[in-house]
Amino acid sequence: MLAALLIGAADIPPGKVALQLLDWLPFVLADSGLAPVEQGLLAEIRLPRVLLGAIVGGLLAIAGAGYQGVFRNPLADPYLLGAAAGAGLMTTMAIVFMKGDETALPIPAAAFAGAIGGVLLAYALGNVAGRGGGTATLVLAGVAVSSFLTAIQTFLQQLRVDELQRIYAWILGDVGGGWSQIALVAPYAVVSVVIMLLHGRLLDVLSVGDDEAVSLGLNVARVRLVVLLAASLATAAAVAVSGLIGFVGIVVPHVVRRLAGGSYRTVLPLSLIGGAAFLVLADLIARTVLAPAELPIGVVTAFVGAPFFIAVLRVTRRVET
Repeated sequence: MLAALLIGAADIPPGKVALQLLDWLPFVLADSGLAPVEQGLLAEIRLPRVLLGAIVGGLLAIAGAGYQGVFRNPLADPYLLGAAAGAGLMTTMAIVFMKGDETALPIPAAAFAGAIGGVLLAYALGNVAGRGGGTATLVLAGVAVSSFLTAIQTFLQQLRVDELQRIYAWILGDVGGGWSQIALVAPYAVVSVVIMLLHGRLLDVLSVGDDEAVSLGLNVARVRLVVLLAASLATAAAVAVSGLIGFVGIVVPHVVRRLAGGSYRTVLPLSLIGGAAFLVLADLIARTVLAPAELPIGVVTAFVGAPFFIAVLRVTRRVET
């Protein structure tokens, strides 16, 4: 995060940026020598972008760890149960049916509602079809719902071909929303993160298998539902302010497990921190590698995540679905 604050496309000396950051700390006086325009750029563009990237990355990573714990599946990610498809559909509807100047606020709300709606639809379908919402049924329901919602989204895109650039720009992700987006996502981030961190020990019990967990007195259905809802809330909040940024929820939890072991009491908090660092680094690369132009952040995460995903497929001998 510090590197992302010091480095950027704008030609501001890192030393002066560091002094300005110190000057903003309580009880610290440091004359950075930055002009008001440069201070404004740092306070209104670079700093909120770094913070929003950290929040979104942390939410996606901890949600990925939560999904992997619930499904006992190392390939589970935050978009497993239709969150991405629901958010994409509702965002496309907001862009297609509203004028360009009127979509600034509705797009985050539409993405949030779509992500939550997609997950709830998949969970309801899984419960009806599976009579209890087992992991295999939930995964299949999520695939079915995602395919259906994506088909509707594709149809709507053909109605407004002139808006395809805006739609795909949102799909590829962006964390440059500013302080208003941070304020929007913060309450949901706090609630979802606290719930998942409190369930770390229960996910450890769940990892031994449903029958064994029940024999130990665990209410498996309740734990699975609560963690799914909390992870879906985290995913929806992240998607609402950043668009669809893939692979964070797969890459980070796997790296954490390799470094710190498989206990979810450790994996969940370290995934939160690691996801924040990973996405801030990806955004730093995205906005500097082709400066002054910017790469979509989703392109950078895909460059890292796709080879990692293939590696996971190769080393995973047995995936329980």
